[in-house]
This record gives sequence, C-alpha cells and structure tokens, in this order.
Amino acid sequence: MKANFLEEIYLELQCGISKNGHPFRCFALGSIGLESGVGLRTVVLREVSENLRLTFYTDDRSPKIAEMKHNGEVSALFYHPEKRWQLRITGNAVIEENPILLEGIWENLPPNSKKDYTTATAPGSLLNKMDDLTYLDVKNHFCTVQIVPFFIDFLKLGHSHHTRIQFSLEKGDWKGTFVVP
Repeated sequence: MKANFLEEIYLELQCGISKNGHPFRCFALGSIGLESGVGLRTVVLREVSENLRLTFYTDDRSPKIAEMKHNGEVSALFYHPEKRWQLRITGNAVIEENPILLEGIWENLPPNSKKDYTTATAPGSLLNKMDDLTYLDVKNHFCTVQIVPFFIDFLKLGHSHHTRIQFSLEKGDWKGTFVVP
C-alpha cells in the first residue's frame, strides 16, 4: 500500500512538469543560509527522474547556489489544494557543472526564458531604477540543480482522517512508515 502512495507521488510530480497550471509546477525550496536562518524561495520543477530526483534551473550567481555549496542539504515543499496533499522532500543538492550538458539544455530553452539567466549583474544586486537592468549578449549564467532525495514526508488530508507516511531511502530502496499526522 505504501508503494502505491510513492507511485502516486511520482505521477503527480510528473504532472507538475507536463500539465499547465498543475500545483506541483512550482515549489518552495529551503536551504541553510550563509549568515543565519533559512533561505526560502519558489522555483520551477523542470524534471523528475524515476528515482525522484528533482531538477530546477537557476542563475549560477544566485544566493541559493552559494548556500547549497556551503551546505548541500535542501528541502522542497509542494502542496496540492485539490488533493489536499502536502509533500516535503529532503535531499542533497547537486549543482550541474558539465558545460556540454548545460549547453544542450540551454539550446532548447525558449528565447524568453534565456533572458532570466543573462542579466549583467547577479540576482539580488541593487538597482537605482528598473531601467538600469542590462543583459549580456553572449555569456549566460544558466545552471541546473538536482535534488537527490533521501527523505519524503507525505501528508494527505482527509475529511474522516488524515494519512501521513514518511519514506526513507535505505540501500537504494524507499522504505515507508505510517506516522501520526
């Protein structure tokens, strides 16, 4: 039965990539801040592998990249309002550095999306006014990050009762345990 939930989670994550407006398209990504506290932001789900690795794109100058290089453990939070699901995935961030692989993904991005990774200054840099934002013609700062999960906390809210299962990756297999919601 727990395996059925894991399969359903995988299918819903896939829908986050393929279906416009699906609530799993965007998720909250948490990382450990460099100074103190937690860095939290919304990112777009780009790919889900069969072993539940999640991929998102970002600017390689983004503060989250520095945070993940300092401490690679991250958490992803998804919520599906119609199904009343909360999904928390904890894993290690792997920042892609293979230029050939990055170039292949870059070439397939729509031109409008490419603009997000070509600002002359890094994300979070101060601007006097929005008109000061300039873009690079040739260079880009495109980067992909994979979250390699090792823990999943799944909560399904119900009218008569809630269901909560925690999955841990043990020797390459997901082991699920029912817990109190």
